[in-house]
Amino acid sequence: MRFYSTKNRSAFYSLSEAVLKGLPDDNGLFMPESIPNLSADFIKNIKNYSFADIAFEVAYAFLKDDIPKEKIREVVDTAINFDAPLVKLDDKTFILELFHGPTLAFKDFGARFMAKLMSYLLKGNKRKLTILVATSGDTGSAVANGFYKTDGIEVIILYPSGKVSFLQEKQLTTLGENITALEVNGSFDDCQHLVKTAFLDNDLKSSYQLASANSINIARLIPQSFYYFEAFKQVPNAGKIVFSVPSGNFGNLTAGLIAKKMGLPIHHFVASVNSNKVFERYIKNGSYEPQPSVQTISNAMDVGNPSNYARIIDLYHNDIDAIRNDISCYSFSDEETYAVMKEIFLTTNYVMDPHGAVGYLGLRKYQKENPDTLGIILETAHPAKFIDVVENASTVKVTIPDQLKALENLQKRAFNLAASYDDFKGFLINRNKH
Repeated sequence: MRFYSTKNRSAFYSLSEAVLKGLPDDNGLFMPESIPNLSADFIKNIKNYSFADIAFEVAYAFLKDDIPKEKIREVVDTAINFDAPLVKLDDKTFILELFHGPTLAFKDFGARFMAKLMSYLLKGNKRKLTILVATSGDTGSAVANGFYKTDGIEVIILYPSGKVSFLQEKQLTTLGENITALEVNGSFDDCQHLVKTAFLDNDLKSSYQLASANSINIARLIPQSFYYFEAFKQVPNAGKIVFSVPSGNFGNLTAGLIAKKMGLPIHHFVASVNSNKVFERYIKNGSYEPQPSVQTISNAMDVGNPSNYARIIDLYHNDIDAIRNDISCYSFSDEETYAVMKEIFLTTNYVMDPHGAVGYLGLRKYQKENPDTLGIILETAHPAKFIDVVENASTVKVTIPDQLKALENLQKRAFNLAASYDDFKGFLINRNKH
């Protein structure tokens, strides 16, 4: 399959170029030349497939022209080896738990798949690949874990100082080996800007083979579409299925839109956002105006200029009415998030993290006007990753999983950096001299 840039539909790139470059030279985003359709029989009989089988069918549809069938199966089986269970809250509300991977966040799906895919595509390449990744929390830890000790690949993670949780920071900064953490004195948007600018810098291109592991990389979105199919499989009675997606950079939502265009019968999407309301304003008035990000308790969604907006308008050919037909968007404050976390625990005994809670609020608002729908909330991270927020909201003692507990006493190792591209570039150039 060939890929094009959202800024130029007439220039095409191979799978290897799209995955290993991360970004086109024009600073657009890569998109597949076409979205493959899965057979109606596959959808009809999906309950007979294991999660790994579903993941293989979806991945094969995208990769079959470029990678041998047995290798695709190997990538899927080694990357997607944990569950995504659907938990029932009530007859119209379900939670898709996406935190059963090694770093307890949904980004394990994309990061692990990308690591295996990149490793395969790099075979025979003698030049080291350097992955630059900006994170508002969970992306960095998932990528660090997915690429840890992978031959021929180093990872440099940029995260905003003071804007990730204690345990998220531990996951980013304690691995060592081929993983380097940069603590940036700024916002996630600053980190993302530094990464994007580096990809366009010809000086760096002569010294580094750069790639991205953010959701700007198309290799992240393909595996994130897997669990939409897995969720559909687990729904007891099919009907008008609505996914409420806690949204920051909008990669997770874009993966769901791709699943829908592949043939999955999704009725509607709710983009549930916190106080960062850029996409909500776009849905309401058709004007996209990036803003500085606002810090909230759902920090992984603190994004003021969502990268995947470019992919969404590309999928819908910039037709705002078509986008509105498939996507609603609602924003919620920290106060509303705290309140609903407490309410959910008191009424259902379910402990939800702040991102999932925003998703719950979005679904509830949509279902007030659309009561004949069945809603699935994407619960994107284990509540222990935001233990202070969760315990304050729900008044319950959260059990810390062993893989997080093991991090508490490990030493943080990170380089401090100003939110300046000159400083970032200088760090990279000096690093390459040693």
